[in-house]
Amino acid sequence: MKTYSPKPDHIVRRWYVVDASGQVLGRLASEVATLLRGKHKPMFAPHMDTGDHVIIINADKIELTGNKGEDKYAYRHSGYPGGIKAVQYKDLMATRPVAAVEKAVRGMLPKNRLGRQMIKKLHVEPGPQHRHAAQSPVPLAVGERPVWEGLPEPKVQASTAPKPTGPKAKAVTESKPAAAKPKAAKPKTAKATTATPKTGEPKAEKAENAAKPKATKTKKTEE
Repeated sequence: MKTYSPKPDHIVRRWYVVDASGQVLGRLASEVATLLRGKHKPMFAPHMDTGDHVIIINADKIELTGNKGEDKYAYRHSGYPGGIKAVQYKDLMATRPVAAVEKAVRGMLPKNRLGRQMIKKLHVEPGPQHRHAAQSPVPLAVGERPVWEGLPEPKVQASTAPKPTGPKAKAVTESKPAAAKPKAAKPKTAKATTATPKTGEPKAEKAENAAKPKATKTKKTEE
C-alpha cells in the first residue's frame, strides 16, 4: 500500500469563527493552531499547509490563569545593542489584545516559511464584529473538531464522457466505411519435382551433345 500524500486539488479550505470570550489564552491558541495546520483532517501532512481559516472575535475578553498577567512578559528587540524591551501581559492584553493572541498562536506553529504561510489564515478581531461575512464562516466552539467531509469528487475526464445517442449519432456511424478485413494467407504447397535418372556422363559432355545437331545419313550415288 502506497503512502498517501495530499495534492493541491485535494485541499479545501473552510472558514470558522471562534469566540474568545472567557477563554484561556494558551488553550485557545493551541486549538486555533491545530485548525491552522490542518491536524484535524485525516489527510494532514507535516510538509504541507492543509489547514483552514480561523476568525477569532472578542479578543479583548480573553483571560489568563494564575499570576501570568504580572509574571509573564512579552519581549521585543529593536535590533540595536541594548534594545530589548519587555511588557507585562496584563498591559499588553489591555492595550493590544490582537497582538497578544497572534503572538501566542504564532509560537505554536512551525518556525519556517510554512508557519509564516499558516499565520496568514488567522484573523483576529477585538470586538464581536468581523469583516469576513462573504466567506460564510461557521461558528466553532473551543475544543470542537469540525466534521470531516472527505475529499472532493474527482474531475470527469473527456475520455470517460458518455457517448452521444440519437439519430445524429446513428447517421455518423452509418456513414463511416467498414474496415476491410485482412485476407487469410493461403497455405504453401510443395512443388512437385520430377526425378531424372542419373547417368555416368559428366555435365559438360551432356551439354556439348545437346548443342550438336544430329547428322542425317545419305546414300552414296557414285559408283
